[in-house]
Amino acid sequence: MKSSRRSFLKNSALTLAGTAFLKQSLFAASRKGELTGIQLYSVRDDMKLNPLNTLQQLSKMGYVHVEHANYVDRKFYGWNAKEFRKVLDDLGLKMPSGHTVMRFTHWDDAKKDFTDAWKYTVEDAVVCGQHFVISPSMEESTRKNYDDLRKLLDMFNKSGELCQRSGMKFGYHNHDFEFKESLNGKKLFDIILTETDPKLVIQQLDIGNMINGGAKALDIMQKYPGRFVSMHVKDEIRSDDSKKEEYISTILGAGIIPVKEIIDLGRKWGTTDFIIEQEAYQGKAPIDCAKEDLIVMKKWGY
Repeated sequence: MKSSRRSFLKNSALTLAGTAFLKQSLFAASRKGELTGIQLYSVRDDMKLNPLNTLQQLSKMGYVHVEHANYVDRKFYGWNAKEFRKVLDDLGLKMPSGHTVMRFTHWDDAKKDFTDAWKYTVEDAVVCGQHFVISPSMEESTRKNYDDLRKLLDMFNKSGELCQRSGMKFGYHNHDFEFKESLNGKKLFDIILTETDPKLVIQQLDIGNMINGGAKALDIMQKYPGRFVSMHVKDEIRSDDSKKEEYISTILGAGIIPVKEIIDLGRKWGTTDFIIEQEAYQGKAPIDCAKEDLIVMKKWGY
């Protein structure tokens, strides 16, 4: 009897372990290619003062992916592409995407080609291991004339072709003006989504920025299902400073945005990159907010 009982318990334990392993395997398979990262603008002051120490802290708290917001004169936070790649590699960090604003000055009309400055942007992104080169905004002058906007969006598609030759894609990241401003009777965001080729230009949906433009992420995602490969994960609260925007960012889950519902829908519809960004801190240290945000994302299963 004792032997049979031991065998039964042993077999039961093995069965439970096997079931747990199967569930874990199925979960991992469904999440293949998905990542959670942080936009380094979240800790911009720390990156300015001591970028290496800041990256070390982010790595130590469990971040694996970062997104840059500083590329000046072919340098990332003071390092050239090869140097920055080594810094990231040494810390076990990867950089799937980065932000560099595309401007008309990046196109040479006479040569019908991009300038060296933009070609270097793409080349250096390759060195750093990026999948996406993302323009996080557009110049205000571009948004005032329909033909100028279409010209810029044509550049977006051409940049997509350029990036594609290096195994990457070009992308655009929204703020709030895309949902407030219109040209020819259409919201700028609708023009952007219509005039860009999804095979060449991915959209990085900032679910927090848009609220100041009167838009809601769930509505936009329903209107353009499957268009948002990357997402800036952000929560918002009302600002108590009349000089600032009506809404400012806060710790994930502490604001008014249904963040988990949004990212779960994104996951269902093909979003693979979930990039945490927090720009206002309510008296907390930005680096501490970054840690809290990651804890929340892990709790949510990301």
